Amino acid sequence: MTQIKTHYNRRSFIKVSAAAGGGMLIGFSWLNSCKPNSPELAAGVAVPNEWFEINGYIKIGDTGMVTIYSPNPEIGQNVRTSMPMIVAEELDVPWENVVVEQAPLNTGWYQNQFAGGSLSIRLSWNALRMAGATGRRMLLEAAAKEWGLTVNDLTADQGVIKEKNGERTISYGEIASKAVGIEVPKEVELKRPKDFTLIGTSVKNVDGKKIVKGEPLFGLDFQRDGMQLAMIQHPPAFGMTVKDFNEEEIKNMPGVKDAFIIDTTIKEPGGFDEKGFLKLIAIVGDSTWELMQAKKAIKANWETIGALENSKSHLQSLEKALVSGEVQESRKDGNPDAAFKKAAKVIERTYSAPFIAHNTLEPMNFFAHVTDDSAELIGPTQTPEALEGSVSKLLNMPIENITVYMTRIGGGFGRRLYVHFGVEAAAISKKIGGPVKLIYTREDDMTQGTYRPTYRSIYKAGLDENNNLIAFTVKGAGLPEGPVFPHRFPAGAVENYSAEKIKADTNVTTGAWRAPSSNFTAGAEQSFLDEVAELAGKDPIDFRLELFDRAIKNPVGEKYEYEAERYAGVLKLVKEKANWGENLPDVHRGVAAYFCHSTYVAEVFDIVMENSKPIIKKVWCAVDCGIVVNNDGAKNIMQGGVIDGIGHSMYSQLTFENGVPQQMNFDSYQLIRNSQAPKEIEVFFVENEIDPTGLGEPGLPPAMAALANALYKATGQRYYHQPFMSEKQVVG
Repeated sequence: MTQIKTHYNRRSFIKVSAAAGGGMLIGFSWLNSCKPNSPELAAGVAVPNEWFEINGYIKIGDTGMVTIYSPNPEIGQNVRTSMPMIVAEELDVPWENVVVEQAPLNTGWYQNQFAGGSLSIRLSWNALRMAGATGRRMLLEAAAKEWGLTVNDLTADQGVIKEKNGERTISYGEIASKAVGIEVPKEVELKRPKDFTLIGTSVKNVDGKKIVKGEPLFGLDFQRDGMQLAMIQHPPAFGMTVKDFNEEEIKNMPGVKDAFIIDTTIKEPGGFDEKGFLKLIAIVGDSTWELMQAKKAIKANWETIGALENSKSHLQSLEKALVSGEVQESRKDGNPDAAFKKAAKVIERTYSAPFIAHNTLEPMNFFAHVTDDSAELIGPTQTPEALEGSVSKLLNMPIENITVYMTRIGGGFGRRLYVHFGVEAAAISKKIGGPVKLIYTREDDMTQGTYRPTYRSIYKAGLDENNNLIAFTVKGAGLPEGPVFPHRFPAGAVENYSAEKIKADTNVTTGAWRAPSSNFTAGAEQSFLDEVAELAGKDPIDFRLELFDRAIKNPVGEKYEYEAERYAGVLKLVKEKANWGENLPDVHRGVAAYFCHSTYVAEVFDIVMENSKPIIKKVWCAVDCGIVVNNDGAKNIMQGGVIDGIGHSMYSQLTFENGVPQQMNFDSYQLIRNSQAPKEIEVFFVENEIDPTGLGEPGLPPAMAALANALYKATGQRYYHQPFMSEKQVVG
């Protein structure tokens, strides 16, 4: 077993106290820091005043039931199932005895109470294991003291403690209250991965039945007596602000209680604050229908304060940046220019992708109740602490007077990292002096911004007379952030290599979108490598494996982000599982592999032609994400990422005229349909004992390239610019 310390710098990492109604409460701080805890942290649980502030904790009741209060927002990544699985594994309790509840935000020392970057399990892995193992150890010590034995005389399994050489048994629930007085051990033993009995199995979503039955879990479901509804109208174009509007006319419309302009400008804004539309028209009333009618009647005077950009100017900005733009990050190995002059074959290709929106299923919404001395916010946010801080600045209110409670989130994808909709709800509540729930229409959301940036990259490769890759360069520009990762593959695998990440200016607001930058880079890079392999006359998987072999045996340079053995491992696994190289009549195959969020994914797409249209028959996925906590949940995440990647690379784009987004709803902005999804997606995980890495995002990026490569085999056309349907209508 692995030993792990429970103390750090004389501060206890674990804190134990009696739970209300009997039993034991075990808390753990992810940052090893101490602060008195707020009593409202756990709804329904009386938390003693002497508790340190915690980021998550488990309760062991006198019935043997175990509850974990999870700090991380649930955006569909299934952490409300996988987190308690980790605790239950180390605690050694039956899964049916475990429940989980969402904890509200508890600020102070915490920096990990968010959902983003595929980090939830990765950051909490050791803390959750430690909490479970500490609880198990203390229960054993309590039983040993009760019976006059040593801990070594006892075993614990499935919530029951037994004598090794005797007949006595006692359940966790029966001994929990007596464990409260036991001193927290300075270190505990963790299970070896090979001894896991729960981790690595398939467990159904703990909220599954509630979701199916439509129970109120999401922000949009939230209700409060006396609550009014609100909607906003932001300027129609990036580069505009509101001057005034027909306020009195709107106030007199049916169901409208008030209408006014709010200003959400924050002094010293953070990275998740709104930077585009800071002054908005707000309408408050009784029902969404009446508010939507009032929105249609708005006659506003919009003032131009910046450039009114269009898609043509965006393209020009990217092309200019690729020639003379500001380089954010770069790398150079060897002498690519000299190598290209010696190359027997040279290939150069340009790839691009448009702005795209997030389009979460649940409309953007947030509840706020602001009084003279407090603010309560409830809703779907990926960054509750950032929201708390921004509201504190907006209201000039002490942060300790603000509470944020998280609901289940009906889709995030990075969209709800940004806190403007919660800030706007707080501003409206302050203005009306009462509780309010702000709700966006789909048009409000799609035209507000925080889009996936638009990108353009140029790839170039040179082959020698033996068709070996001797030079590789990439320059990538984005509005505003470039899409190049200079130290990722094929860095380390090519003697002469250079990469440049370039930025360009825009007033269109952008933000993180599922697998930021990787969502474009994987598609471009892996499509290009496929074409280079074809030019070399080599099998696309064998060609990639040759490069990994170089990175394994004789890597170029000292710094690169990936582990070549693991990268090659997923390619070999998908090659085996898909029977790559087998002659499959009328099946057209494409492959891609990519590394991001510390995880390696390789995918093979099988496409067949029906009525001259390509149909995705099957997708094979090989994944190395370390230890898989919940097989069902992990497979579902991968399958969703594949479908998401297909849909957005095929269909989605936002264009602009005079600063105005031209796609405002799903009549003009196409998402993937059920009939266009793969008929089957099979997922295989590499088995190892590496701590879990990210999984929410890594499945999407390679899907874009594997699709493009399979489409080439099926149609004879290479795809360089997203959405692919804009190059040729290939799917009906």
